[in-house]
Amino acid sequence: MKLNNRLILASGSPRRIELLQYVTRDFIAVKSGVQEEGAGDPRDLAIILAKRKAEAVAAQGYRGIIIGADTMVCIDDEILGKPTTRNEARHMLSRLSNREHIVITGLYLLATESGQERQEVVGTAVTFRELSMVEIESYLDKEEYLDKAGAYSIGGKAALFIERIEGDFYNVLGLPLCQLQLLLDDLRG
Repeated sequence: MKLNNRLILASGSPRRIELLQYVTRDFIAVKSGVQEEGAGDPRDLAIILAKRKAEAVAAQGYRGIIIGADTMVCIDDEILGKPTTRNEARHMLSRLSNREHIVITGLYLLATESGQERQEVVGTAVTFRELSMVEIESYLDKEEYLDKAGAYSIGGKAALFIERIEGDFYNVLGLPLCQLQLLLDDLRG
């Protein structure tokens, strides 16, 4: 069976859309509507959520290779989700200060015509330098933390907080491009 190579990104994230354009400009982006919540091992949960996103877009009738991705920030075996208040964001940034944390992305690819699937979990270690409360408050004033796992965006002002990264930089942005390309190549055979 010939594989339908049309790419569909199961996301409305402007950052993921921008990143996928490094791989190809020939794709469409479709919001999955999947709630990004759950409990358990972060690596397992990242794949479960990525798969749910891809399957939700397939259920909307889209056909081709659907890319689902879910990114989370973890510290001390705890998932730091997207803060819902400024206080929650302040607490998260204080916890990340002068510490290493892991950014995990689950990638799930579904070829709707053949039912083939590929999946991978990518982890990147990120170390923040020590942050003063003045720096944290200044960052919070910019509201860049909104809708960001772990209350920060490495592609914004929080780049100034990063002392070290071990692993895929693009993973921290939300889409590990190297691993995505390898999965696409494998799927297309």
